[in-house]
Amino acid sequence: MNYRHAFHAGNFADVFKHICLILVIESLLAKEKPFCYIDTHAGIGKYDLTSIQAKKTGEFAAGIGTLMAIKGKKPTEIKHYLQIVKSMNKENSLKYYPGSPRIVRALLRPEDKMILTELHPADYQLLKEEFKYDPQVGVHLQNGYQGLKAFLPPTPRRGVVLIDPPYEDKNEFDEIIKSLQMALMRWQGIYLIWYPVKNRIQINQFERNLKKLSLKNLLICELNLFPDDAPFALNGSGMVIVNPPWKLQEKLNEVLPQLLNILDSENRGNYRLESFTSKM
Repeated sequence: MNYRHAFHAGNFADVFKHICLILVIESLLAKEKPFCYIDTHAGIGKYDLTSIQAKKTGEFAAGIGTLMAIKGKKPTEIKHYLQIVKSMNKENSLKYYPGSPRIVRALLRPEDKMILTELHPADYQLLKEEFKYDPQVGVHLQNGYQGLKAFLPPTPRRGVVLIDPPYEDKNEFDEIIKSLQMALMRWQGIYLIWYPVKNRIQINQFERNLKKLSLKNLLICELNLFPDDAPFALNGSGMVIVNPPWKLQEKLNEVLPQLLNILDSENRGNYRLESFTSKM
């Protein structure tokens, strides 16, 4: 309950996460059928980059700040992301950064829906205010994992779940595995699981546990600005994609090296993209 994303909003991990999220949402938009987006750890919706919290770390400067400063032609996927960020700010300024709910809300059609859960009371109130009077968005003060039991299967039945916890609990990866196993029994939708790259041994165990679930199709991607043995709190971040949309791997294979080239000014990082298919 102590983690506040306001300190980290717009950093390189957010950039990576939100571009992945946009690619998945755009794949759903390719069909006329409506869809539902569920966010288990929704935060406050948007973040003020001029706030005391954001200025204290200044992490956004090496993330969205760097991306917005580049000149010339940008890859289509990055361009769409920047358009959403710019739509929340005055021309040539960067005051607000959209969290995942605002990223997705910018893409929803009138027939699509969004369900947001947030457990932190103060953040919930801000999130509720952010989407006040929006009939397409439901905001709930609730543990995100318990929310999966309540809201799956969603209506409409097409959709995607983003699981993006703060990883304060040392057992968070185990909780994700348990919740994902339960969720998949209720609904075979698309699941996105963001994770920080801090402890490779822990991540390797997480992946082994994922594979034990006998998932039909699993895609794992990472964007790391520093090697695993670098002495930083966050060397990179990853996204697990369960039941990835068609051609998503192909699109990520194009955008990840471009993103790494922009954000990794010291050429110390790497990107990773692996797919796994169950033989069952």
